[in-house]
Amino acid sequence: MNEIKPSGNSASRILIASLVGTTIEFFDFYIYATAAVLVFPKLFFPGSDPTTSTLESLATFALAFFARPIGAALFGHFGDRIGRKATLVAALMTMGPSTVAIGLLPTYQSIGIAAPILLALFRFGQGLGLGGEWGGAVLLATENAPPGKKAWYGMFPQLGAPIGFLLSSGTFLVLGKVLTDQQFFDFGWRIPFIASALLVFVGLYVRLKITETPEFVKVIENNERIKIPVKEVLVKHTRVLVLGTLVAVTTFLLFYLMTVFALSWGTSALHYDRASFLSAQMIAMLFFALAIPLSAVIADRYGRGNMLIIASVCIIVFGLFFSVLFSAGSWPLIVSFLSIGLFLMGLTYGPIGTALAEIFPPTVRYTGASLAFTLAGILGASLAPYLGTKLAKTYGLPYVGYYLSVTAALTLVALLFARKSMQDTTSMAD
Repeated sequence: MNEIKPSGNSASRILIASLVGTTIEFFDFYIYATAAVLVFPKLFFPGSDPTTSTLESLATFALAFFARPIGAALFGHFGDRIGRKATLVAALMTMGPSTVAIGLLPTYQSIGIAAPILLALFRFGQGLGLGGEWGGAVLLATENAPPGKKAWYGMFPQLGAPIGFLLSSGTFLVLGKVLTDQQFFDFGWRIPFIASALLVFVGLYVRLKITETPEFVKVIENNERIKIPVKEVLVKHTRVLVLGTLVAVTTFLLFYLMTVFALSWGTSALHYDRASFLSAQMIAMLFFALAIPLSAVIADRYGRGNMLIIASVCIIVFGLFFSVLFSAGSWPLIVSFLSIGLFLMGLTYGPIGTALAEIFPPTVRYTGASLAFTLAGILGASLAPYLGTKLAKTYGLPYVGYYLSVTAALTLVALLFARKSMQDTTSMAD
């Protein structure tokens, strides 16, 4: 076997390139999530019933998760055939323009039914880009990582999630402070969508400076590239794909319950102030960000599977106390609820990228890891705000927690089956 030669990329360049791209992508994704709760129901889905308008808006939010596997297959194909670098640039240039276009859209009052149709179309473009972004960023980091530090390198793209959320929530918070409600709904909500163009240029500049990863260079040198990577994954790596999807599903469900659903339910049913609730979520995001590197250190020392098993058990318990912590009239309790939930999110999210990347061979790794992650998004996140709202309204808030606990139990079972493959692959890679 040919020895894998180190790339010409410095560690700082690799980590910045993997982090900045996912920060931009998640910023774009989260500003939509926030607007889907606060703005779009009134401007794009006007109706006499506010609940119905919110559910219709959340349906467009879910659309991107169904676009992500298509993006994973499309960009994964080129990532495994042409290379990680070029594909990462293309993914960034797919999501960025889609986000800017949303900020320029006329509302329902101006163009009628065409407004929500175009909104759904550009939302699909967001999902398509993110479907190809995440896997490439994780591979850029892990395939350049030195022995024994794969989870540590692999957690840098994951940090883009809390950073992107802090930027998006902070932007909406500032706009809420400096603009009146009327100004915010007239034009203020458009500002973060349009301003994201500046972030895209920064990400593009950084990524054009990097070189190809050593492991993909080795695939090229050994003439091992697969003609149709997605077919290879579906036919020859079916079991790994299914297990990887189930391993990641709770990660998505927990996050979108703690962000989109919590914001919607907290400001409507529990009557918390919107700006104050966003501030509480930003505080909790710091715990999310703190848990990501912590989980990476544990994962490098004791194994990715073991770290994910611990996180899943904790999430099962958290789900049982969901409604007790998420109640009206107590800001300290709300901050504690959000902080605990997002800290647990960091514990599962930190090593998930490395774990999914390692269970697939380098020849189909971009496609395999991206598909597992995005399919988990469909199962765990696409309908999470919608189902959470329906469960809470129909059966009561405790059932939202049961929904989370049952899903985490399913992930735990998948981890018990997948742990051996993760350990074996880790030992070979490291």
